[in-house]
Amino acid sequence: MNDSTPPYDAAGVLAGQTVVVIGGSAGMGLATARRVRAEGGQVVLTGRDPERLQQAARELQPAGTAAFDATDTDRLERFFRELSGPVDHVILTAGRPFYMPLSKMDLAEARRHFTERMTMNLAVALCSREKVRPAGTVLFIGGTGARRPAVGLSVTAAMTAALPALTANLALELAPIRVNLIAAGFVDTPLSASLLGDQLEARREELRASLPIGRVVGADDVASLAAHIMCNDALTGATYDIDGGQQLLGH
Repeated sequence: MNDSTPPYDAAGVLAGQTVVVIGGSAGMGLATARRVRAEGGQVVLTGRDPERLQQAARELQPAGTAAFDATDTDRLERFFRELSGPVDHVILTAGRPFYMPLSKMDLAEARRHFTERMTMNLAVALCSREKVRPAGTVLFIGGTGARRPAVGLSVTAAMTAALPALTANLALELAPIRVNLIAAGFVDTPLSASLLGDQLEARREELRASLPIGRVVGADDVASLAAHIMCNDALTGATYDIDGGQQLLGH
């Protein structure tokens, strides 16, 4: 352990538990991995970018890492097959929204996005079912922003509507493993920065001024909710919104 390694609570609420974080090298996945470690748990991290994954591993000292694209379902299946021993929870944070108006729609790209995202969620459920302990959690990340119709949101809105239904059905099929969904609004992450570019700070200021909570939702907020869902074994088949009240305002 080096001087930069944060303290881990051996008596924390996740002590003795192992969490697989798919997409754990940045953003909400990295924040969740940090929260798990702070609560005494261990993590197995995956991510697409090997260099970024190594950087996260140096900080978190995980039980294992694997660099691959989670939309590659063959590789995802091999990852779970090669996991040594059972785990307590799996959280999938990989993926990004798809924004494109119908007037500019690339049908092949739209089909690829929707198919990859839905198949990735199904693959995580299918491939993890022999690895997650009873009463453990499979936890997906979705969004709230596309619930209100708008130009350019057709594909993402369809995925936003599909994920809660998928979650509820998988909760029955995977029981006693629990399946839940976190639906986030705007979260201040590197992905948000890459999508908004030079409009990022203006969006932050708009949300600070308008959200009922008076601040922007961050990755740590999502991580806190994820940890709670993992620990509360009465929760399954449900969708948990975290958007700072953004939906109440209609933007």
